[in-house]
Amino acid sequence: MGLEVLEALDSARTQWYHVTAIVIAGMGFFTDAYDLFCISTVSKLLGRLYYFDPSSLKPGKLPLKVNNFVTGTALVGTLAGQLVFGWLGDKLGRKKVYGVTLLIMVTCAICSGLSFGSTSKSVMTSLCFFRFWLGFGIGGDYPLSATIMSEYANKRTRGAFIAAVFAMQGVGIIFAGLMSMLLSAIFMSNFHAPTYEENRVLSTQREADFLWRIVLMIGAVPAMLTYYWRMKMPETGRYTAIIEGNAKQAAADMARVLDIEIQAQQDKIADFKAANDYPLMSNEFFQRHGRHLIGTMSTWFLLDIAFYSQNLTQKDIFPVMGLIPKEPKMNAIQEVYQTSRAMFVIALLGTFPGYWFTVFFIERLGRFKIQLIGFFMMSFFMFIIGAEYNYVKAHKNVFALLYGLTFFFANFGPNSTTFVLPAELFPTRVRSTCHALSAASGKAGAMVGVFGIQSLTVDNEVGQIRKAMLLLAVTNLVGFFCTFLVTETKGRSLEEISGEDGGDSEFTATPPVGRVSMTRQRSEETM
Repeated sequence: MGLEVLEALDSARTQWYHVTAIVIAGMGFFTDAYDLFCISTVSKLLGRLYYFDPSSLKPGKLPLKVNNFVTGTALVGTLAGQLVFGWLGDKLGRKKVYGVTLLIMVTCAICSGLSFGSTSKSVMTSLCFFRFWLGFGIGGDYPLSATIMSEYANKRTRGAFIAAVFAMQGVGIIFAGLMSMLLSAIFMSNFHAPTYEENRVLSTQREADFLWRIVLMIGAVPAMLTYYWRMKMPETGRYTAIIEGNAKQAAADMARVLDIEIQAQQDKIADFKAANDYPLMSNEFFQRHGRHLIGTMSTWFLLDIAFYSQNLTQKDIFPVMGLIPKEPKMNAIQEVYQTSRAMFVIALLGTFPGYWFTVFFIERLGRFKIQLIGFFMMSFFMFIIGAEYNYVKAHKNVFALLYGLTFFFANFGPNSTTFVLPAELFPTRVRSTCHALSAASGKAGAMVGVFGIQSLTVDNEVGQIRKAMLLLAVTNLVGFFCTFLVTETKGRSLEEISGEDGGDSEFTATPPVGRVSMTRQRSEETM
């Protein structure tokens, strides 16, 4: 019952179009990461600008609830966007809604930098509003980019291609730290950077107010550059053939991009669709794929508790650990520079290499092993930081090494594989939705990190940071065991993994009667 267009996609040699698809989809993730994590470089600046108390000798600080909403609202929007666009990707097509996500990101990145109001409350409210919708657009990129890349790639390099798309997140995180660092350095050298005493006078804060707005608006640039090329991509052959039932169009589209001749085989489409015609909310789906879905959702949820806690609390942990000076020793712009520089170094030496180790080793080691190794090593290093906190705090280089290793194994581990696996495990007609459910579960975990773990670190209390590290170590260990709910997917076609080819996926006890008869018929025809 194999379709030639699917077999051609699985066996196609790697060529320039695959590279183009990686860049187009990857630039979305570059933008996503920049927009989500650049807020960490300027959130303390927002506190100094809008919550300064003239009667106090201390720098202004975002109240805990305001801080959590400023850093976490985009994640709430991301969760909503993942569910909406993931569902639309299966109903309307991957391409039809792919450009909408970029337009939302461009508009809301610019509007975030233009957040308006005459009071601190009104400015923060408008900022949170625009960052929610920014996150909504970002959310759509997760299921759509993963699904498009998995459906374009051949089975030999599919994991590496999907991981390469996601690895652009690491580039975005580096760019967030780099741009914040460069812009703050420019403001310090070309404008009057106020001293701590001068920060108490509102008129001296104009440069700092420009700084955070420019940092946020830069996120619109890569999305604008990618939009045209994203709209030029054809719909995936799998969606056109299997869901739309148009084998002729699928063969024509894929023959053009892969530069090979493909037969349409329209007569086989009806049989293929009939053999896989069960909805997401059905006993058959849960019998065949329920364990996988629980596995991808639980592991992504647990991973993002740690990953987003790590990234969004760096600004609070760095001063305590001595990696940057304490607040009273810096003016507002200097604090942005020091914080973003530390984030840049950690990302460059720890975060970024981890993503690309996954790209290079995922087809050798497999998704399953990399995820197990990553969860275990994250738990191990976080446990050391928490258990030996006093020693680590007294030796900042040791802390930087251990902290950087947690980032490395997050990305050479579950932060990459939890993105790859949902794009491979599920049937074509619900692939985008299932990836969205898994990703949304991850963002629910991220919100636990932002609204829960971040509350332990925001006041810079030693005991609380130790508690946060030990809690995250346990979280990662649970993720290690939840990994056993998923299966290895390397080297197999998407239809073989999901059972769409008439075979059985790994956890199916007994295939449905219709599928048995079809499999029997195919066996008899080959005898």
